[in-house]
Amino acid sequence: MLTLISDTDCDMTPALAREFGYKVIIPMPYAIDGKLYHPFVESEDYDHKAFYAKLRQGTLPTTSAVSEAVYIKYFEPELAAGNDILYVHFSSGMSNTFENMDKAIKTLGEKYPERKIWTVDTLGISAESLNIAMEVGDLYKAGKTAEEIVEWARTEVPKFPLYFIADDLKFFRRSGRVTGLAATMGNLIGIRPVIHVNAEGKMVSIGKEVGRVKAIDRLVQYVEELGDDVKGHRVTIGHADCQELVDMTVERLRAKFGDDLRIVVTMVNPTIGSHCGPNGLGVCFHGIHR
Repeated sequence: MLTLISDTDCDMTPALAREFGYKVIIPMPYAIDGKLYHPFVESEDYDHKAFYAKLRQGTLPTTSAVSEAVYIKYFEPELAAGNDILYVHFSSGMSNTFENMDKAIKTLGEKYPERKIWTVDTLGISAESLNIAMEVGDLYKAGKTAEEIVEWARTEVPKFPLYFIADDLKFFRRSGRVTGLAATMGNLIGIRPVIHVNAEGKMVSIGKEVGRVKAIDRLVQYVEELGDDVKGHRVTIGHADCQELVDMTVERLRAKFGDDLRIVVTMVNPTIGSHCGPNGLGVCFHGIHR
């Protein structure tokens, strides 16, 4: 048997996991005032709005890598039960947690030589990773093998671009995870930087727009210009508690592509939200390239 695993940085939730065949969700931790939190561990419900309310009040969470021991904790029960694993995870270009994952896979490979662990690096975050994870779930439910899914990912992962806008840049400045982000950008009211996740799975600032309407229009423009068989796939919208911007984006996308466009809206998970802050929004779609 093959067990699908994902993580919370892919915006995977228990409900989505059940829908797309994922058995395990690895929680990516964050800390507030020294207290460590693990989404969905204590409950299937997670109060995203309460989290972003804290950020608006001045809270600055921190994040940390998952240890080798934690990966073993989630992987080993499946291997011990005689199952192989396919782990669909967020970008290896954004965290050193995957050094620990590699160590765990090596350790478990020596202990369970007859079992296999495959990985699909989405080279993305949030709505981008979720879009790819849902496609993998479709393939899994259609009976595709792990080898077939991994081969699909080699070709298709680079065809899921994510473009997003940010609001309060103090979060990104502190994390230092966005290349090319001008130190003064975003200090002026209404300036929204536009950020892209590139082919290496890293976040890069590619410009700015004045006002949220122009910023949303620019995101929709990327879907128009780079989109490839957009309606044959899902369009995912990830937002950091800004439903008004979601509604605006959905309206513009449906006006361009039709009311039957498959749109999935997700709240940006708290670990990624710790870096992007509230009021950000991103769009992921199937394109000719990133």
